[in-house]
Amino acid sequence: MQFDQVSVGKKANVYFDGKCVSHTVILADGTKKSVGVILPSSLRFDLTTKEIMEVIDGKAYVAINGSPELTFVNGQQWEVEAGGYFQIRVEEPLHYVCHFG
Repeated sequence: MQFDQVSVGKKANVYFDGKCVSHTVILADGTKKSVGVILPSSLRFDLTTKEIMEVIDGKAYVAINGSPELTFVNGQQWEVEAGGYFQIRVEEPLHYVCHFG
């Protein structure tokens, strides 16, 4: 439940008027991730890079590239290719890790 030997960006990434807040984490091998929280809301993320979203705590209702909405809970993840998008709806704070590329 933690990343060891990392660099963490001091300034938070704040999206959608504070409904999504994360910090960038760089692992020792140069791999980039973000660790954050999404507050109750419905949001759309348009991606320029491939992302794998891992649910750490909470529940997310997600539609990928216009597909029917699926439910993701603790320990589950979804993947979206670069150029795609996902719409997410959360009813309670959702803690996540985003794996890039």
